[in-house]
Amino acid sequence: MFEGFTQEALDFLLGIRLNNNKEWFEPRKEIYTQKIYEPMKQLGEELYAPFADIDGMMHKVGRIYRDENFAPYLHYRDTMWIYVRYEAWYWNKTPTLFFELSPEGAEFGFRISKPEAAVMERFRSQLAEDAGPFLKMTEELEKKHGIVIGGEEYKRRKPCNVPEAERFFAKKGLSASVKVSDTGELFSRRICDHAIEIMQAVQPMNDFFHEIVEIEELAKAIAREEKNTPPEPEINMVKAPDVEFMW
Repeated sequence: MFEGFTQEALDFLLGIRLNNNKEWFEPRKEIYTQKIYEPMKQLGEELYAPFADIDGMMHKVGRIYRDENFAPYLHYRDTMWIYVRYEAWYWNKTPTLFFELSPEGAEFGFRISKPEAAVMERFRSQLAEDAGPFLKMTEELEKKHGIVIGGEEYKRRKPCNVPEAERFFAKKGLSASVKVSDTGELFSRRICDHAIEIMQAVQPMNDFFHEIVEIEELAKAIAREEKNTPPEPEINMVKAPDVEFMW
């Protein structure tokens, strides 16, 4: 059972940020395993439990080792993560419930970090047609749960005919999350209970974007079939790694 993190875990993550090399990591590997990786695995199981009966939902706990796509001087991560999401091929384009632990504390909630442009165009079209349900959802998340809406923004905002939804038209991606730096919560089971509460609160938003992504994928498949063209090449696209340590 997850019992919380420790100051030693936060100190380790700060240490690896300042000393991102094997010489610093190897003598402290046991600290990573006992104070970070094992607690994160336990937490991952508990965060996933409320969603385990939903078809297609799965979870994953990241490891500290970076994959070969990163610069060689960045061997290790200083932010550890857990995600709970529907199965998908491209991880960075997928709506995700997440938990992250860093030297600054924890952040958890919902995120779709790098969706295809067509997905966000479809999102804006839905808001233009009827923004009410989505705006009501986000208002409740912000007021009832203290969730902060964020996400990378376009340098040039998209035209918006719904003034109350203008901030969402500016988003290239979207997040709805909470940050916790209070060690009283981080170092106890309260962080687990809080994360579950927030993940359950943002699950409707996760499903909302999951449906948009699926509709867009279906539209692309139909368009290819009508044009009798083969699927898009995968060689230049980021594929979800097959093993944990690559994440």
